[in-house]
Amino acid sequence: MPPASSPDLFGERLSAATARICDAVTAVSASNPVVIIDGRSGAGKSSLAARVARAWPLHTPVQLLALDSVYPGWGGLERGAEIAREQVLRPHGRGLIGIWRRWDWEREEEAEAHAVDPALGLIVEGCGALTPASAALADVAVWVDGPRDSRRRRALERDGDGFRRHWDMWAVQEEAHMTRHEPHKLASITVATP
Repeated sequence: MPPASSPDLFGERLSAATARICDAVTAVSASNPVVIIDGRSGAGKSSLAARVARAWPLHTPVQLLALDSVYPGWGGLERGAEIAREQVLRPHGRGLIGIWRRWDWEREEEAEAHAVDPALGLIVEGCGALTPASAALADVAVWVDGPRDSRRRRALERDGDGFRRHWDMWAVQEEAHMTRHEPHKLASITVATP
């Protein structure tokens, strides 16, 4: 049996979660369901969202919005979640085209605009994504978490030194989000990664 932190167990947990999410999407019986995936940095949100997008169980394609593309800088966790909710999720729920602008991390400014088709399914992934207001707009709400050391290792392997100096500041924003919104209590599916 592999140790708890092995990549195989991590992948197995994500595969099982992908199957549960796809089953939940199918059960919604809609052509444009919304999945919100929230969790702490390094927990596996982005990997899970990518797997769900690849395994999307409907005949129409799905759109994926990663909040990493929207956060306005390292202090922008809460603002990024607001942008996703107000400019993407609310319009999508009303049958309107949503528009979001990519954040250019190097220039520290907004970049090109992207449209979100309300006729298609949507996955919104990122820390801060699941709040009481956004949960009301979701068909499937997911919380992903894991041990701090494992999460930190994965996040730094993924993002390197660019994230290392911001880890503590980002963790404070995550804690504030969790205290204020209790996203783990809003989730219909909870995923524990090693």
